[in-house]
Amino acid sequence: MTAATVNAALGNAGLLLMLVASIVGALSTVAAVRSGNVRALRGVSRYAWLILAGAVLATVMMQRALITRDFTLAYVQQVGATSTPALYNVAAMWSALEGSILLWVLVLAGFTAAVAWRYRKRTDDPLVAWAMVVMFAVSAFFAFVAFGPASPFQTVAIPPGFVDGPGPNPLLQNHILVLFHPPILYLGYVGFTVPFAFAIAALVTGRVGEGWLMETRRWALFAWAFLTIGIILGAWWSYEVLGWSGVWAWDPVENASLLPWLTGTAYIHSVLVQERRGMLRVWNISLLVATFALTILGTFITRSGIISSVHAFGAGEVDGYLLGFFGVVVFVSLGLIAWRGDRLRSPGSIDSPVSREGAFLANNVLFTVFAFVVLLGTLFPLLVEALQDRRTVVGAPYFDRLSMPIGLVMLFLMGIAPVLPWRKASTELLRDRLFWPAWMGAGCLVLALVLGADGWAPLAAFGLAGFAAGSALRQLVLATRRQGWRGLVGRANGGMVVHLGVILIAVGLAASNSFTHSATIPLEVGTVQRWGGHTFELLEITEEDTARVNVVKAQVLLDGDQAYAPAITLYKKIGANIGTPSVRTGFTKDVYLTIDGTVRPEPGATEVTLRVFVKPMILWLWIGAGLMAVGTLLAAFPGHRRRRPTDPVSAPIGDPDVEPAAVEPAAPVGAAP
Repeated sequence: MTAATVNAALGNAGLLLMLVASIVGALSTVAAVRSGNVRALRGVSRYAWLILAGAVLATVMMQRALITRDFTLAYVQQVGATSTPALYNVAAMWSALEGSILLWVLVLAGFTAAVAWRYRKRTDDPLVAWAMVVMFAVSAFFAFVAFGPASPFQTVAIPPGFVDGPGPNPLLQNHILVLFHPPILYLGYVGFTVPFAFAIAALVTGRVGEGWLMETRRWALFAWAFLTIGIILGAWWSYEVLGWSGVWAWDPVENASLLPWLTGTAYIHSVLVQERRGMLRVWNISLLVATFALTILGTFITRSGIISSVHAFGAGEVDGYLLGFFGVVVFVSLGLIAWRGDRLRSPGSIDSPVSREGAFLANNVLFTVFAFVVLLGTLFPLLVEALQDRRTVVGAPYFDRLSMPIGLVMLFLMGIAPVLPWRKASTELLRDRLFWPAWMGAGCLVLALVLGADGWAPLAAFGLAGFAAGSALRQLVLATRRQGWRGLVGRANGGMVVHLGVILIAVGLAASNSFTHSATIPLEVGTVQRWGGHTFELLEITEEDTARVNVVKAQVLLDGDQAYAPAITLYKKIGANIGTPSVRTGFTKDVYLTIDGTVRPEPGATEVTLRVFVKPMILWLWIGAGLMAVGTLLAAFPGHRRRRPTDPVSAPIGDPDVEPAAVEPAAPVGAAP
């Protein structure tokens, strides 16, 4: 057996091992649960380790094939090249359809093994056992897709005269973020499989109280955090690579990642009400089902080839399988919810809409409406094409027009919800607690006017952002005054840090979208052009040539201070010219330079046409994202005050500034991950 055939043989063996272990694990666990065979249940984790072993073996073989340029594999012929740098050669695994499914399989196997290890002493608990059945079933589906219709280990004959492959898509080999953005995004996508599995297990066992929430709180929180970071990294990649100066274009693939984030965010908030007062049970399970289902739908949109996008993969043979799996997930989940409808009735009810739980319910409705708006705009062109055989486009104006009022209402809720008590709020209490947030909102509005902001939408965004920030800061100040630095730890106060990050992102988006201005500037060597309060001087046009690329750079002196080098890169194997912007980043604004069009200036030429964008407050998007990551870590750990397991499910009217702790779980105390 040659080294080349080893890659295919062992890669397929790893995927087959995962597939068999998933199927046998699911069937044997179901049989053990139904028969009450405790000994068999305690051995469930061995299947998870076999699943992980198979996925790791397949991944190692694919990386080995890419490193050794094993062109007997069709996938390596598609994305491999001897001139590809090592960094992008590793990332080539997820640069096309089959490899991206393999990455999904690896992440899913990792989560399956992590759940098995975390509950290794409790696999005889029916809730955990049924959750493992769901994890095994999902693993079996993706292992089947990777082993069958989307196998990256298909062997082909090397064509006569074939010397080298083209390498990855040029857009996926010109920025280091390609190494981090897809894996982190997948950690978010796949991570929601764990809370979904426990939700289905709760429905199957009838334990639909608050116990399963305790088992999944941190799993859901970290999955949401990874999805958030993955989306932000995607926006950063778009800004740094695509040359259009934007971070979000309402592209269908971008929308596919936003949809589960919206429903997942709604769940992260809504679960607090069920833990505190035993309410919104149907909401919470439905939101988890929707989040997981939307990750599958997003995978279908990205990998079916039915949409055109710089983020999408080409057409493959997995679209029917993904769409069928999506249908099974929705059908089975809705059937289980209907079956357990009587047990899902909440023991409590909302006493007043002006209360913490009333605000969370409004939050659920708002996020659901937002998700529906995005889903409709994304799928509408596909429906029109399927039904009427004509193409139509739903552009950014649709999304901007409908998302703007939703975003403003979200900022308002972020300001008012943290100060509301549970059950009911009096007018006097609201007046007292909203005093400083309201003044901060007014101050931000005045500051925006002084700095020259205009237009009702950005002014409303700045004012409401100040209001929401004041509310979050008020809670953090009160918490740290009582508990010192520990006041920043815990779900409620860590959540306020996350809110501050979201507010910074909202302000950055409002400023950049509303007040960006741009110009096309012709430059000649030795001539200084002035525009927008800046000066631009072309120093020279240089060339860099390697076996992989030919890069032409325009050396531009900005404001007589520092040279920046927007470029056009020719990827020789593919024959594609890709523009690369150069950005001067600052706390108040970015100056974004790119060569206009994709017409390559000649090395040594004395003139070039530059496209310049001045974009306010872009840096605050990335600062806000970092603050969200810090806040998520703080929220993942228990606060100083925790509810005792003997406390009642329906909490009395309490201080909203106190960390809302969990209610009595159905599983042993401390069993949450």
